[in-house]
Order: sequence, then structure tokens, then C-alpha cells
Amino acid sequence: MASNNSNRSVVPEAKEALNKFKYEVASEVGVNLKQGYNGDLSSKDAGRIGGQMVKKMIQQAENNMK
Repeated sequence: MASNNSNRSVVPEAKEALNKFKYEVASEVGVNLKQGYNGDLSSKDAGRIGGQMVKKMIQQAENNMK
């Protein structure tokens, strides 16, 4: 059976940009992210960050289609 590593970055250079984006969005929604481990972050706050990131990425994609 072939190994499927879903954690492997398709575009490794994008990892740093996404990480920076995550901290920017966290700041915008009022969530204090620490560098490194954030295991004490509530699901609600993590969802706010992820949801806002997706919303902004969709908006950017829509703008690029125009």
C-alpha cells in the first residue's frame, strides 16, 4: 500500500506565508496567539481564526477572477 503523507506541504514556500497570515488574522479577530504551542487555545477561537482565513482566501480568489 502506498504511503499518503497528508502533512506534506505541496508548496513548502507557502508554509511561512500561511503562518504569517494566521497570526495577522488572529490579531484582527482579537485572539492572542503565541509563537509555538497554542494547545490551550479554545476551539471557538481556533475556529474564528480558521474561518476568517478561509473567508479572506475566498475573497482573494474571487477578486483574482475578475
